[in-house]
Amino acid sequence: MDITDKIIEYIRTNKVSTTEVADCLGKTGVLPNIYPVNRGQFQAGRVKWVYAYNESNWDVHEQVRDVQKDDIVYIEAFDCGERAIVGELVTKFIILYKRASAIVTNARMRDAHKLIKERYPVWCAGFNPVGCFNTKNETPFDENIIKNRKENVEGAVIVCDDTGVVLIPKTELNETFYKKLEAIEEQEDIWFDCIDRRKWDTFDTVCLKKYKE
Repeated sequence: MDITDKIIEYIRTNKVSTTEVADCLGKTGVLPNIYPVNRGQFQAGRVKWVYAYNESNWDVHEQVRDVQKDDIVYIEAFDCGERAIVGELVTKFIILYKRASAIVTNARMRDAHKLIKERYPVWCAGFNPVGCFNTKNETPFDENIIKNRKENVEGAVIVCDDTGVVLIPKTELNETFYKKLEAIEEQEDIWFDCIDRRKWDTFDTVCLKKYKE
């Protein structure tokens, strides 16, 4: 098991929240304005990065053919306005047939009623019944963006829960970060013990850290 799998397994087993993961990243890592379609879901996994641009989802249909089991498919949309990037059909293909763990997108989705009814693990920027076009772009996508995302996003780790989505960069997928995850889980246990059992206030617990005395 490599270190990335070790980190993913620890996060899944211990249900390490996005709040805790962001704290381990120095209070960074959030993918802004992306929220769950369905409450009470938790996912963590390697990123399969997929792009869309110019109000077309042609490239999404093409790229998701390569999704692997347990991937978290991150669809990043560029110049798609308020249009929904995909809906129930693509979601079902990715989650049910490709067996991905989740879909995350900075764009809107359509078919909200179906995504909710089936409790699909989707995190998105909202909904819109008006979708992108399934037409091929005449101009190629920016190679510099592709290079950047392949180097920095593809193969990173995403964690999703009710609070939102946090991305752990590939540069943080190491033993040091694993130990940070262990430490923050221990810290959370101590803090809740302080307020629940010892009946301390949060100032003594969080700020003064009197449990260290």
